Amino acid sequence: MKVSVDRSLCDEHGQCTIAAPAVFTLTDSGLQFVAEPDESLRGAVDDAADVCPLQAITVES
Repeated sequence: MKVSVDRSLCDEHGQCTIAAPAVFTLTDSGLQFVAEPDESLRGAVDDAADVCPLQAITVES
């Protein structure tokens, strides 16, 4: 699975960090994420993409 975040859309609301904390974190530098997380995290990553208020997260197989 491949995760990407459109930085031009992301406003760092942090909803993704709640849905998938193993993949998304907010730091002083902004949103950090694992670009190729383990497939076992698919459900959480899909949830994170769904709850993103600006739909900035894309998940590819």
